Amino acid sequence: MKKIRLLRGGIFTITTAALFALLVGCQPQQSNRLTAVPFTDVTIDDEFWAPRLETNRKVTVTYDFEKCEQTGRIDNFAKVAGTMEGEFEGIYFNDSDLYKVIEGAAYSLKIHPDPELEEYVDGVIEKIAAAQWEDGYLYTFYSLPKRQPEKRWTDVRKMHELYCAGHFFEAAVAYYQATGKREILDVAFRLADCIDLVFGPGKKYDVPGHEEIEIGLVKLYGVTGDRKYLALAKFFLDERGRAENREIYGEYCQDHKPVIEQDAAVGHAVRAGYLYSGMADVAALTSETGYVEALDRIWQDVVSTKLYITGGVGARPGGESFGEDYELPNKSAYCETCAAIANAMWNHRMFLLGGDAKYIDVLERVIYNGFLSGISLSGNKFFYPNPLASDGKYERSPWFGCACCPTNIVRFLPSLPGYAYTQRGDSVYVNLFIAGSAAIRIGQNTVGLQQQTRYPWDGDVRITVDPGRSGKFTMCVRIPGWAQNSPVPSDLYRYLDRNTEEVSLKVNGNPVALNIVKGYTRIRRTWKKGDVIELNLPMPVRRVAAHENVRDNAGRTAVQRGPVVYCFEGADNPQGVANLILPTDAELRNEYHGDLLGGVVTITGRGQILQDGKKSVEDIDVVAIPYYAWAHRGKNEMAVWMPESAETEN
Repeated sequence: MKKIRLLRGGIFTITTAALFALLVGCQPQQSNRLTAVPFTDVTIDDEFWAPRLETNRKVTVTYDFEKCEQTGRIDNFAKVAGTMEGEFEGIYFNDSDLYKVIEGAAYSLKIHPDPELEEYVDGVIEKIAAAQWEDGYLYTFYSLPKRQPEKRWTDVRKMHELYCAGHFFEAAVAYYQATGKREILDVAFRLADCIDLVFGPGKKYDVPGHEEIEIGLVKLYGVTGDRKYLALAKFFLDERGRAENREIYGEYCQDHKPVIEQDAAVGHAVRAGYLYSGMADVAALTSETGYVEALDRIWQDVVSTKLYITGGVGARPGGESFGEDYELPNKSAYCETCAAIANAMWNHRMFLLGGDAKYIDVLERVIYNGFLSGISLSGNKFFYPNPLASDGKYERSPWFGCACCPTNIVRFLPSLPGYAYTQRGDSVYVNLFIAGSAAIRIGQNTVGLQQQTRYPWDGDVRITVDPGRSGKFTMCVRIPGWAQNSPVPSDLYRYLDRNTEEVSLKVNGNPVALNIVKGYTRIRRTWKKGDVIELNLPMPVRRVAAHENVRDNAGRTAVQRGPVVYCFEGADNPQGVANLILPTDAELRNEYHGDLLGGVVTITGRGQILQDGKKSVEDIDVVAIPYYAWAHRGKNEMAVWMPESAETEN
């Protein structure tokens, strides 16, 4: 096989921004393009995320590989290659789980070289390569007990051949960028070329039932500059919702109308998030304004009517799908962990397209709440759905038959540092407040940034600016919506009180007036080594109410402090949670506990509990913990939204 020429570039991350970095080699860099600082140029050194990243590296990566071994996900490839006998094991799309773990391992290896892990992954890749058909096809379900060429591509709506391929492309690019080894990438090229021979204008008109391949194809384009991969991604997007040449698959697959005509989030929430991410990827490279306009409409629909306060999406267990407008139940909320990840990916891409902090506000809400609840502190137990209330019968699982969530977490966590900073021209954007450092190129100058903060428990942020040489550029520091009396960028949620403590900013000890544009305060000056930005974000305990159309939250409020949403759990409230009341005038206090649940701020105050068959109330002390931290102390009742009075129905 003729080797495909690869472009030189930076590390390829899960985000669109890293794609932009890779494309520097094949087209002129545009000074007005927002480019994320790759996670390889960001070091996290805080008390919150750093331990989680280490747990992911030391525990979850290995744990997920072991589970892939135990459940036959790796053996399936050996059986196809003929080095092992046996039938196919598991669910037809299980290949994708192994690919995601390889991607997560690649990110880990890039930051923390580990010869033993690399040798292990090399062995897994050898098995995958040996299972590839001569023409490039790769999908173990249709390859066992014997190869079944007559079934290939006959049901891309359900069988996930293209979905698995997309995850393989992402894994291949990540592993090549981490190690410089081409074997997995060459397998990916053969598979992509096989798909390109089948699908496209004048060939087979069809689209995957589960979107993902669009993201993977764009990453292959980023590492090669071969426009056929970008064109194929665009074909899969543009063919959705068009019935001229095929059967369309309806709202569940976001295939009910052409993507540029869509205006609401419908169907399977994970598929939707991957579709919107793929649209944003292609829009960034093709100036496809129709995609951007549709994405704007869909995003507004989500944040105005379908977003949980935790950042989760997907109200219905049936179909793992979005519900109707304002359909946001609590106990039956699905809020799949994969959907939270897809929502974060999509919002970051939306930010890169538009530069508005409202997208980072949503991303931050996701990562501190609806995503983080999906994994235990130990790194080896997981939530699939993330409900906002529990009767005490729900807990994290060590694995699932459909293991998409554990294997998605393992690749998403190590990519998080790549969301912290962005650069455009001579402007640097500070998106997330995480202690650590970053190195950012502005022209011929390298600017070092050092963040000191205890965020999300404390709103004081100190940023030391260390340019290689003094120079004039703009520091854009995000002022979160939650600090501006706006919990979300819509009227879906609102604070009951109005915080009068103002955000303040200083440079070298001197107060600076806030100049907020699209959620960022901009400071343009000649920066020299050792300059310091001090940001103070007051973090009072806030009570949150939902839009009146959210019937499940009528007469209820939630508690939030900074970006963190809280819940009440039976472990801290032994009288039970089901009959607790939190009056609107309850005085709430916060206190940090370093020895509790990995270190958390708890919220305490006086509430009430219904007694005598709900005929009377008694005053009691109540305790709330961060939502992400629940279910670490056995099965317990839990609730995020608390009744304001005894009249509220449970």
